Amino acid sequence: MTANSACQHQQDARINGTTKPNTGAALTRGVLPPALPEICFELQAKIDAFLCEQTDDRALRKVQSQVRESMGVIQEALRRYGPDHLSLSYNGGKDCLVLLVLILACLPGWASRSPPPASDIATTTQCPATPVSDPSPTSTAAAPGRPLQAIYIVSPHPFSEVEDFVAQSAEQYHLDLKRYALPMRPALEAYSEDRPDIGAIFLGTRRTDPHGEFLTHFDPTDEGWPQFMRVHPVIDWHYIEIWAFIRHLQIPFCDLYNRGFTSLGGVTDTRPNPALAVSGDASKFRPAYELRDDDEERLGRD
Repeated sequence: MTANSACQHQQDARINGTTKPNTGAALTRGVLPPALPEICFELQAKIDAFLCEQTDDRALRKVQSQVRESMGVIQEALRRYGPDHLSLSYNGGKDCLVLLVLILACLPGWASRSPPPASDIATTTQCPATPVSDPSPTSTAAAPGRPLQAIYIVSPHPFSEVEDFVAQSAEQYHLDLKRYALPMRPALEAYSEDRPDIGAIFLGTRRTDPHGEFLTHFDPTDEGWPQFMRVHPVIDWHYIEIWAFIRHLQIPFCDLYNRGFTSLGGVTDTRPNPALAVSGDASKFRPAYELRDDDEERLGRD
């Protein structure tokens, strides 16, 4: 399928810039997922097709711009550190799910490159605003090798739906996932001991998240914390852009989002978002992707 025909095929399945209703159903159980190279090439093709779409939808054009910038940040992180020195903070939430998809789509073409020596691992905060061009076409790009390393810091009282989705998606996307039921700092200290080669961690933090206001694309951890470079490829995405990407590309997501949850924590501090209550009924909620305002995203969090 050519790039143009791929674009047309995806456009035909969409109405007004969104896919037909996505139920967020669980990833297929009991079926072995495709091999990692196949998944990465498939996601790369999806992203390429999405970026070549010609659309009058202003929101989707903004998402396309955000994707280009985020992939530029990811490619810069790959250039600085190499895949073997990078990890992803992953908890199954919508933001890190978008980030995971973008990272995997960037991996073809990098597997054949040697990781940079330790002396070249930079700690600057500068990065390009657009992707670094790769002269190799998708069909001849090197296949990704080792699974993407990831850390899952578990809530003290996790939702079973979140635990299930993390396990299923980690298997589907071949994540090398380390799970820590610890507070953040002890979890990162343990991860640093278990994975001493990790120099940088991708985070799905966005500007409207707590402590996200002044972050850049590359920020070292604070003094007294385990020393990693924090990489924030989706820092400038808005809530509606996250959901437009997920639904437009038909990415499976945690079912709690279909039940009115908009920000996932634990069972003791998270509830459906009251802004999504149906006609004021506190027992019925519209899905998370119908929320429009960034400022209302965390109304369901204590």
